[in-house]
Amino acid sequence: MSGLGAAGLAVLALGAGCGLPEGVDGNLTDDWTPIAAPTGFTPAAATCHAAAYAPVGTRSAYEQVDCARAHRSETVYVGQYPDAPAPPEPASAAASQAYRTCDLKTAAYVGGPWRNARLWIGVTHPSAAAWTGGARWFRCELVEVSSVEDGGGAVQRSASLKGALAQPGSPLLLTCYAVKLDASGSIDSMPPATCTAKHNAEFVGVWNAGNLAYPKTDAQWVKFHDGCRSVIASYAGVPNDADQQYRTGVVSLPGGADVWALGDHAVRCYLWVDGATLTASVKGKGDAGLPILYK
Repeated sequence: MSGLGAAGLAVLALGAGCGLPEGVDGNLTDDWTPIAAPTGFTPAAATCHAAAYAPVGTRSAYEQVDCARAHRSETVYVGQYPDAPAPPEPASAAASQAYRTCDLKTAAYVGGPWRNARLWIGVTHPSAAAWTGGARWFRCELVEVSSVEDGGGAVQRSASLKGALAQPGSPLLLTCYAVKLDASGSIDSMPPATCTAKHNAEFVGVWNAGNLAYPKTDAQWVKFHDGCRSVIASYAGVPNDADQQYRTGVVSLPGGADVWALGDHAVRCYLWVDGATLTASVKGKGDAGLPILYK
């Protein structure tokens, strides 16, 4: 046998005599724990965010902070959309249902009707890319605003809004105002005022416009003012009759056309006494608080 043949036999013999340890079958994969399928990002409820509200939420822009730190928005609730090929279009049935859910969840979260306060809500949904990856969540976002009457912007807070309306006297509640007119006699601004200080307007409550169209014409606005007059009558304790026009004016403030299309037909109502000065709330005061001024 040549030297090469002997070396070959030696190698073969070594391989044949080298067995696997006991209990090892030689299959490198059958005993491993399977890797879980990747899951998409889902935001958390009852959290605060440094960033301002946005209708589309991306993972890269998600910046959760302690609610005791400065923040601009707060997630009240996280729900799930029905499965669909793409995120819901504005004013779609799914978008309207999500907004309605957020409306109810927000009232429970803050401890009272949020429309009675300087609060605003919005719905955030996943990006199209995240939706393609399986994300179906929506976030109910709550924002304190500087003014609902003048379209004020978001207030930077350093405390959660949870339970903020549960106790009477919350500084967020809508109360009295010192309406200012422009040169044409129209309302120019409605800065807030303490009800015991001089003022000429007061928030009286919310009226639901039902199936009425979003107001654009004078005739449509008349229906809204009439609706708010019924709220004024109940609030002040005066008759809701033809004489009310001689007691007070009215300011009717629906939300924007975008939320109206989602089914939010709530209208904030204010009494407004033009040419007179009030120094106390008219709530429940009857004729003494809201007398007939001229006729």
